[in-house]
Amino acid sequence: MQMFPSVSIVIVCMDNLKNLIPCLDSIIKNTTIQYDIWVTAYMFSQENLDKVRKDYPNIHFVVNNEISGFSENNNICLKRIKTEYTLILNDDTLFKEPVLDKLIQSFLSIEDVSVISPKFVNVDGTLQSCGRNKSTWWSFLMESILGISSDKKQSKYVRQQHIFQTYNISGACFLIKTDYFKQLGFFDEYYFFSPEDIALSTKINRLGGKCYVDADISLCHLGGGTGTRKSWIKTATLPASKKGSVRFYSNDSFWIKNILNFSIGAACLLKFLLLKIKGDDINAVAQWHCVLALFSSMTPKEIFTKYYSSL
Repeated sequence: MQMFPSVSIVIVCMDNLKNLIPCLDSIIKNTTIQYDIWVTAYMFSQENLDKVRKDYPNIHFVVNNEISGFSENNNICLKRIKTEYTLILNDDTLFKEPVLDKLIQSFLSIEDVSVISPKFVNVDGTLQSCGRNKSTWWSFLMESILGISSDKKQSKYVRQQHIFQTYNISGACFLIKTDYFKQLGFFDEYYFFSPEDIALSTKINRLGGKCYVDADISLCHLGGGTGTRKSWIKTATLPASKKGSVRFYSNDSFWIKNILNFSIGAACLLKFLLLKIKGDDINAVAQWHCVLALFSSMTPKEIFTKYYSSL
């Protein structure tokens, strides 16, 4: 009988039990290999914290009430775990099959794998995403302005069958060896909400590692559920995300940075005006904050803190 290595599942949850509880239940129901679960209980109310600790006594809940991004909140748990493997998982996901069991089997079957992800599907089972292309400042610009994603069309990195090599992994779910993740420095904490997963993938590729997807493993991803406990929080997360993305894609190039800032800033300003006319105050304010953030000297965390504090 084959013995599988132990795995720690790391989940960040921003006081959203509507996401977390179904996620945890689906893991428990559909996982047979040895594992434990670590949850960063981010900004939890005492009532919700007491409830999950009572209902899930075998899960490690690490409380964090300080303003922190996705990277920091994951790293809080990552620095504590001792298992051989780590599964990073969003709280807005559901196991409809033995996702972790199958990911481990696939990982062990690939000689040169550094990290592996499943295919992501919507609630109705339709395809959401399967692999990601190499990201460039131009592809980021096209997606930011025109909404054109480079991952929608099939390529050697995207929407292949069975196990295939991709370029970028998704932060919603991936399996990696814990020691290797530690050598990489875990997540880069400069990136508050994104693109920490693309930054990690890029680092893996530059160091000679390889990212894979197993298209035969499906994970239900609700999408957009993580961190949306308050609808107005978008007015803080979106500008922080844009600021981090511009920093990553410009790669310290003065010219690319300014092309991105002015192009995306103009697009955000136009969206702000159109949304304001439609009466969509939340999204309008989020776009206006993006304009201000792009031309500020603040870090993504400082931007988030500023706008989150005003909610």
